[in-house]
Amino acid sequence: MTKVANTSPNGEEVRDMTAEELAQLEKDKVSGAEFDANIQAQKDLKASAKAKLIAGEALTEEEADTIVL
Repeated sequence: MTKVANTSPNGEEVRDMTAEELAQLEKDKVSGAEFDANIQAQKDLKASAKAKLIAGEALTEEEADTIVL
């Protein structure tokens, strides 16, 4: 068992975690980072599409897919 500090809106909690729990925690951190990266990529794509529309340039198919009609 390993002691791990978990910070939440309710404060900080220190508790023991098994090896399986630690492995799941690491997986969750990675999937959270991937999620954040995907959200940022989508925001960047929308910004690129908006800039091209304003400039009158052609959009890529991926940029066009971001537009909601």
